[in-house]
Amino acid sequence: MSFKLTGVVLASASALLLSACADMQMGAKDAKTVATGSAAGSTTQNANTGLQRCDAPLGTVSIIEDTSAPWYGILTGQYKLGSTVPVLKLLVQQSNCFVVVDRGRGLDAAMSERALNQTGELRKTSKMQKGQMVAADYTVSPTITFAANDTGGGGASLLNYVPHVGGILAGVAGSMKSSEASTLLTLVDNRSSVQLAAAEGSAKNIDYGLLAVFASDNSRGRAGAYSNTPQGKVVVAAFTDSLNNLVSAVKQYKAQNVKGGLGAGGQLKVN
Repeated sequence: MSFKLTGVVLASASALLLSACADMQMGAKDAKTVATGSAAGSTTQNANTGLQRCDAPLGTVSIIEDTSAPWYGILTGQYKLGSTVPVLKLLVQQSNCFVVVDRGRGLDAAMSERALNQTGELRKTSKMQKGQMVAADYTVSPTITFAANDTGGGGASLLNYVPHVGGILAGVAGSMKSSEASTLLTLVDNRSSVQLAAAEGSAKNIDYGLLAVFASDNSRGRAGAYSNTPQGKVVVAAFTDSLNNLVSAVKQYKAQNVKGGLGAGGQLKVN
């Protein structure tokens, strides 16, 4: 390749890079899910106006996924979507109904700091002492109970937007595709293990020419999949609906009473 040709190629590449930088949009609306904005304590910014809120927190809560469940394997394996916990943490904190305590990697990091403190390596002014962690009064567990009706043709399966067969993409790329997701959130009291509330939610997304987007890239990473893929967006919307229904339920919560007390034998007797 001549120096002249090399210069042309480099100039073209530079122009493309500059063009890409010029097109970069922070906070692009097309990349957002219904879980928007931020939360810091009880304050929020740019939160979804359709999200139900509480005047004051009802207690502390941890959010735990069943990573051994079939739906989780399909979500993270076949569809390359990550954990639902980060999105749910944002939504729950924005709702101001519960104070979120971390029982995932954040807890691992906290325990690592405590282990360092045990070795004597941390400064004495670090204030890393026992008895500082906050207990989780409740646990919220998410589940995807049903997803994906491909009403534009093709089969139906969990989060089934895109047939993973490249040869058929061109023939169906112009058709209308819709997907639905149904999700479930359960709230359990950690001291008694009693389920306090459960709420279902759902969402539907319709897209024209959806497959054309995936024809060029069907290997998107997990990190931004909830905001970058229609599958992720419809799941987030369904969980938002679930949380709204859960909040509506706990605002009207009345404890169930069993004659004789809970766990004392119950009322369904055997002769």
